Amino acid sequence: MKKIIVFKCGGSVIRQLSASFFANLRELIEQGWKIVIVHGGGPEISSMLSRLNIETEFSQGQRKTTNAVLEVTEMVLTGSINKFIVSELIKHGLDAVGISGVDGQLLLADYLNEKEYGQVGRVKKVNSEIIDIALNNGFIPVISPISLTETGEKLNVNADLVASAVADALHADQLLFVTDVKGILKDGNLLSSTTPEELEILIVNGVVSGGMIPKVRAAIAALSNDINEVMIISGKASFLTKKMFIGTKIKRQLEGV
Repeated sequence: MKKIIVFKCGGSVIRQLSASFFANLRELIEQGWKIVIVHGGGPEISSMLSRLNIETEFSQGQRKTTNAVLEVTEMVLTGSINKFIVSELIKHGLDAVGISGVDGQLLLADYLNEKEYGQVGRVKKVNSEIIDIALNNGFIPVISPISLTETGEKLNVNADLVASAVADALHADQLLFVTDVKGILKDGNLLSSTTPEELEILIVNGVVSGGMIPKVRAAIAALSNDINEVMIISGKASFLTKKMFIGTKIKRQLEGV
């Protein structure tokens, strides 16, 4: 039986990943876990677009992706960010290989809404063979979410959705969202477990606010029929103690039988 954990690294924490984070990954591998990393990079994409004076706009929270925006997005995600993560893993003694959804047609996608969002996609299929090859040879695959249509067009796909799709395809045991916070706090205390319904109440009451809201929404969106729980953990500190994860587990509330 494979023991697989999919980590989704958010763009806000990638350059701040701590030595403890990498030590925890090594500990998990020593325990027999196989690690897959999917990453985003929204802040760095925005910064690069600004530096290149390429105007962008958002529709319902989704960046509209023109040809020029897609070119920069691929450059940042598959180029600098992907290789930064791979090099950091290697620096900490972990074998890793960087790939994108284009490689080996790993991520097949179609347009989310071409008229509304441009070259933005949603995952139709994960061809996980290339991931299996990496895992079976002792490598951590680091996946950039740039994807490919069946006719060979590149699309920008939200990394949260890619992480969920990859976890589904691999029948992963865990899907962990790596952020710059330890998890969700209530009255100053870390919530060890919660549900989407409870989180909506916390958002309405202002307990979950600001930059934490999109983190929580992304984690909730990853829940599906196959993925009943996800977890928010920190990449800036240790997330593992005595084989237990430190963070907030979000569990889909199952209907009673």
